Amino acid sequence: MKLTPDALARAGTIERPAYDRADVTPGIVHLGLGNFHRAHQAVYVDECLTATPDWGIRGISLRRPDMRDALAPQSGLYTLAVRDGAGTAARVIGSVLEVLVAGEGLGPVLAAMTDPATRIVSLTVTEKGYCRDGAGDLDQAHPAVVADLKTPESPGSVPGLLVEALRLRRAAGTAPFTVLSCDNLPENGAALARVVRQFAALRDRELAEWIRAEVAFPSSMVDRIVPATTEADRAEIAALTGLEDAWPVVTEPFSQWVVEDRFPAGRPDLAAAGVQFVSDVAPYEHMKLRMLNGAHSTLAYLGQLRGHETVSDVMGDAELAELVAGVMTQAASTLSLPQDELSAYATRLQDRFRNPALHHKTAQIAMDGSQKLPQRLLAPIAEAHAAGRPWDALATGVAGWLRYLERFAPEDPMAPELRLAAAKGPNAVLDLRAVFGDLSDASWFREGVLARLPA
Repeated sequence: MKLTPDALARAGTIERPAYDRADVTPGIVHLGLGNFHRAHQAVYVDECLTATPDWGIRGISLRRPDMRDALAPQSGLYTLAVRDGAGTAARVIGSVLEVLVAGEGLGPVLAAMTDPATRIVSLTVTEKGYCRDGAGDLDQAHPAVVADLKTPESPGSVPGLLVEALRLRRAAGTAPFTVLSCDNLPENGAALARVVRQFAALRDRELAEWIRAEVAFPSSMVDRIVPATTEADRAEIAALTGLEDAWPVVTEPFSQWVVEDRFPAGRPDLAAAGVQFVSDVAPYEHMKLRMLNGAHSTLAYLGQLRGHETVSDVMGDAELAELVAGVMTQAASTLSLPQDELSAYATRLQDRFRNPALHHKTAQIAMDGSQKLPQRLLAPIAEAHAAGRPWDALATGVAGWLRYLERFAPEDPMAPELRLAAAKGPNAVLDLRAVFGDLSDASWFREGVLARLPA
């Protein structure tokens, strides 16, 4: 049977929404409805709807109708498949009530965003959707921004769309919604607020001041691995559930969402579903960058050198698994969160890395090292050294990158410079101040890294 509300009611033992969807009304509009949102934020919201059914989600596809075309015949229902080494567990999610397509006309989209019932507009549009320049400001030369400033009432950019919806709410005397970024970039709330306010100022300075005074842009940190859905996934899930789902989503058991608690218009009780509400997200962003991403980079380069295809393959190598644990421990020593919390996080990460069902490729993680290493490994190395704490495991990750550059053609924005330097040897790479900054001049750093070069 195709997945529909009627078919779900007749289905067997598959886990399904614990609430009556007829009672659910929308309270959230989400821009950029894709697999990540459906495996992450929409799942947390789903778990809140029994107690607070007025927080359903209207999803907005900004360009393509594919998601709408898949979910509309299913009344927004879809299957979440969680995989680990023990198998796959399936569950039907009901928090997405409808899907609109901005590319087919802005009328319904703006109507949803200006509905007084909409109290949160959340986003997963990737960093490109923010239309920022290299300094983090609104890119006024961006084609979408240029077009929106000419015809601001029919915007095509994310900043333009948010400003127009807020303008309409202000004109109608409707309280503003909270704008919640769920994109994977540091201080995402502040980054989004900056471009939205700058776009508004180019349209109407009074509107910009109203947005600055009245609209909240909380930051958040999100984490869950969500691969693209394949035909094999669809077939497996249909066999498991007895229901044919046009677009199920596959993910891992691990999920984390840390949110700055600033919601003047209210929010669902996401804490009951496991969301961490904090006054400052930055310490958690640093935790993720240094412990998760730093370990990922280390295992990617050392794993590639040893011929390990996936993260779980690396974790099956006892020597590298020990190194990964050491990277997390040394990174944790540079963080401000309680050490017991950091220790528990490290344990969860290592369990996650061992999950053989994800097939997370080391070659993919190894990309763009020149952009990743400064935040992931170099910053904690400098801080650990300054505090007199161990940093040898962190340095081994950097050394792995140096050797990786000698043996593999890097996919990296600095690829030409990296290939030229790598051909001259590790010292030439360490001379690249665009990557290493002042560490290029630090003899303690250079000697420590070179001493750990893999054979």
